[in-house]
Amino acid sequence: METNTSPYNPLDYLETEEEINEYLNDAFMDDDPQVFLIALGHLAKKHGMQEVAKKTGLNRESLYKSFSGSGNPQFITVKKVIKALGCKLGVV
Repeated sequence: METNTSPYNPLDYLETEEEINEYLNDAFMDDDPQVFLIALGHLAKKHGMQEVAKKTGLNRESLYKSFSGSGNPQFITVKKVIKALGCKLGVV
């Protein structure tokens, strides 16, 4: 018996801006920086990676790779994606 699966995006199950912000903040506070990058990638996919690529001026394929969990994006890339998604990153 064959099982069909599809990619999991936790942001498909978070409905309010508050829930999304909490998810991103929790990911940011994790000791592993890849957790935040993956969470940011999930948010970019929810918004549409093509649209994020257009807003940032970056290549869509490189964005997928950068935020896959195995990528290592430069800080400027992370900053551009955060801005394109309308997020604000703050230090408290």
